[in-house]
Amino acid sequence: MARSHNKKQDKKTQPDDDEENSCRLDKWLWAARFFKTRSLAADAVDSGKVRIDGDRAKNAREMKPGMLVGIKNKDMQIEVEVLALSNVRRGAPEAALLYRETEDSVRIRQQLKESGADQYAGRDRGMGRPTKRQMRDIQRFTGRD
Repeated sequence: MARSHNKKQDKKTQPDDDEENSCRLDKWLWAARFFKTRSLAADAVDSGKVRIDGDRAKNAREMKPGMLVGIKNKDMQIEVEVLALSNVRRGAPEAALLYRETEDSVRIRQQLKESGADQYAGRDRGMGRPTKRQMRDIQRFTGRD
């Protein structure tokens, strides 16, 4: 009886080879901490905000090291290269080891930060909704007439 208990413990501490070598896209996005929940990751994939090697993907897509994953979110636009796979969400330092951001992505994010283009329509907290006149000005400025 003690022997079977040890097998269960060994099974929990050592993941299966199949689990290490395969990983779904939505699970990987969640484990890499790009999304708070797996359902948010799945919704982003379904709505086309996540692309693999430039193409739309599905949630069940098998991830492999070396793939390029582009993620568009309201707060960020990032492209990363997959370095490792994981089906388990761990701390941020460990999650950062799963991917590497591409040089182009870093450069684009830096340019947006310097130009302030990502904050063009930002409003201070507590300012309320824009007035009709302010909305017209915002639409004229952004070219959405």
